[in-house]
Amino acid sequence: MRVVKELDFGIYLDGGEMGEILMPKKWVPAGTHPEDMLDVFIYFDSSDRPIATTLKPKIQVGEFAWLKVKAVDRIGAFLDWGLDKDLLVPFSEQNAKMEEGRSYLVYAYFDTRSKRIAASARLEKFLDIEPVEYKENEEVDLLIWTRSDMGYKAIINQKHLGLVYANQIFQDLKPGQKINGYIAQVRPDGKIDLRLQKTGYENVIDDFARKLIDILKENDDYLPLTDKSSPDDIYKVLGMSKKNFKKALGALYKKKIISIGDDGFSLVNP
Repeated sequence: MRVVKELDFGIYLDGGEMGEILMPKKWVPAGTHPEDMLDVFIYFDSSDRPIATTLKPKIQVGEFAWLKVKAVDRIGAFLDWGLDKDLLVPFSEQNAKMEEGRSYLVYAYFDTRSKRIAASARLEKFLDIEPVEYKENEEVDLLIWTRSDMGYKAIINQKHLGLVYANQIFQDLKPGQKINGYIAQVRPDGKIDLRLQKTGYENVIDDFARKLIDILKENDDYLPLTDKSSPDDIYKVLGMSKKNFKKALGALYKKKIISIGDDGFSLVNP
């Protein structure tokens, strides 16, 4: 927005049909003057006045995010979304009563009745609205939602719901975690299966081999693991299965990137 005028307590921006919008002085970037253009976020303060800020909130309309409850009162739960005024989740938008101090995955929407931004924990009604057009092995952004008997539910590209099966998980996951993943398949009923690694021997080897090298560099170019190490020890150090570890180890050894000893392996000429 364009800066219209500068006052002691802040600046006013040209809000078009909304009129001039105040940005309090504490958020005004140093050196800002009238006619400058600023990227801003607009929300209503406690007095229902539109306020501009240069702060980036943790969630915006049309997005999902993992947020912490700061307070609960007679109208709902209030979440910390990085701004002075907290984000309301009305009781009608809660699956179960939210508790102060706990974090929840929510969706931000514009409430046409109150004319304010609000949030909902009833995520299903905001997912899978757009047609599914993913291809097998396509890389996607995942937001881990919750654990189920079969694995972890995850939100894909802020639009669709998918599932990472437990037998495909070789690293620690937790709700609210953002991670890259891949489309395994889109089923005839529209449900989406996910993987955390690409399919195909060469792709998996490339991913895990790269991970081995990164972890080696973080540990002075040496790791006390061999193909005889227990699966639990390998998973604790590397976050991968023994099968994938052995394949990646063999691929790096063939390329003479690592040397293998009796008690571990190390980078060659790091």
